[in-house]
Amino acid sequence: MNRRNFIAATAAGAAAMTLPETEAAPAGIPIIDCHIHLFDTNRKQGVPWPEKKDTVLYKPAFMDRYRKVTAGLGIVGAIEVEASPWFDDNQWVLDLAAKDKMLVGTIGDMEPEKPEFRKQLDNLHKNPLFRGIRYGNLWDRDFTAMLGKPEFIAGLKLMAEADLVMDSANPTPKLIEDLLRLTDKVPNLRIVLDHLPRIERPAAPAALKAYEANLHEFGKRKQVFAKVSGVAKKVNGKVPEDIAPYKATLDEMWEVFGEDRLVYGSDWPNSDLWAEYPVELKIVKAYFATKGPAASEKYFWKNSVAAYKWVHREASQPKA
Repeated sequence: MNRRNFIAATAAGAAAMTLPETEAAPAGIPIIDCHIHLFDTNRKQGVPWPEKKDTVLYKPAFMDRYRKVTAGLGIVGAIEVEASPWFDDNQWVLDLAAKDKMLVGTIGDMEPEKPEFRKQLDNLHKNPLFRGIRYGNLWDRDFTAMLGKPEFIAGLKLMAEADLVMDSANPTPKLIEDLLRLTDKVPNLRIVLDHLPRIERPAAPAALKAYEANLHEFGKRKQVFAKVSGVAKKVNGKVPEDIAPYKATLDEMWEVFGEDRLVYGSDWPNSDLWAEYPVELKIVKAYFATKGPAASEKYFWKNSVAAYKWVHREASQPKA
């Protein structure tokens, strides 16, 4: 398939397609969760993640379980993000999504530098629920080294032309620097930064200044979004449910990305390592309530449409 036909085909494919009541989502604002993981630890071949020794996470994570933990919280749709580097698991998730209309998209795992990438992308993107890939320093990959490979950049250019998105994986100051370089090389590629609240900020003053400068540079890159995900943390052995311990981090994200480029993601079930789902949601809901209902609506669903161009599948899911 030539380049023009590839773009036309992918574009056509994309077009087809409990807390107390007082602490639930703001009235009338539906929520799209832009970061959940699905896996089956009972499969014969097992799973690459989580590890068997992880007593919190090592159990099947399916949509029926997700529906139970989010019941009554206003969640109307979710985007699954890869939890496996095995290529066949892309289709495994798409098969699950076909059976559950709460899933409005999936972010898969592929390697843009591989010779087979173009064909794989073409095949997967025939399904409009396939919204892009996740890539970073995950699964023993070296993002810095990949940036120097012309074939890697060519693969991401195909992604951009197909109007797909790239999620980053597990932020570090170095990854932030590298992602900024990527936006110079592929300026029309939409990128979503994940889990920034979990980043370990540099201790050395010079390194911290460089990190903050790089992060703020993203404010000028309108194709870059950020998930307010991975927020909850332990303080003195407990997870605070008020916003005070989290405010500085959230204020920085607000300053950099503003109300139009922040999206909600729970990181379920990985989030169970820190807090139960309602607690994670309560924290971010309280913060965005201080920004007003319009900003809350953008954060909880409107911005996710711009970032992911997900598929409307149920009447409860909002339409842009």
